[in-house]
Amino acid sequence: MTTEETVIQARALTKEFVRDEFHVIALQDVDIDIHKGEFVALMGPSGSGKSTLLHLIAAMDYATGGEIRVLGENLRAMSDGEIARWRNHNVGFIFQQFNLIPVLTALENVELPLKLTNLNKQERNDHATTALKLVGLGDRLGHFPRQLSGGQEQRVAIARAIVTDPALILADEPTGNLDAASAQEVLSILSRLNKEYGKTIVMVTHDAHAARSATKVRHLEKGALLPEGQLPAD
Repeated sequence: MTTEETVIQARALTKEFVRDEFHVIALQDVDIDIHKGEFVALMGPSGSGKSTLLHLIAAMDYATGGEIRVLGENLRAMSDGEIARWRNHNVGFIFQQFNLIPVLTALENVELPLKLTNLNKQERNDHATTALKLVGLGDRLGHFPRQLSGGQEQRVAIARAIVTDPALILADEPTGNLDAASAQEVLSILSRLNKEYGKTIVMVTHDAHAARSATKVRHLEKGALLPEGQLPAD
């Protein structure tokens, strides 16, 4: 792979949480390269550091050691304002809990990230409509979250994550709150975004079935990233 194709590169990445006498090493000396067009599943038991790593990639948290470059940017060297602008332009984040705003319609929820762009109202509306159609919700534009099933809510959340056409999609247990059929719909959409639209995706999951949608699986154990192909000990 060439350097231009490397979307995420971490070296000796470390995250410690310290509060009074409470001291936890959530990630220790993690080295990872993720390349353009890959769909990588991060797996591991609760507390293994997989969500911590995802949050560092999204610059939603700060490393306490090591280096991390995402889409060519040294995240540890950027100010909060620079990171906010960079994230809105380059990263779509999908949460396990959907994080939709109850008083806004599906269309209005998806439009939210576009409020930080230079698009006018009609352009924002058009982009949000296109994103919702892509996830199969073109007939639910005016529905509020309470009028949607859990699977539909997560598809609205995916539409919101992709509406800015980000280079990188990050998903934290995106099927964790869904029944099997809804989970499969969500995984199919992520797989399509990867295969047809070339999106680079990093997904945290504890579900081996969900991980099969990825093109590569990496395992974490007690804050350490296991070598590629190695499974955690029983």
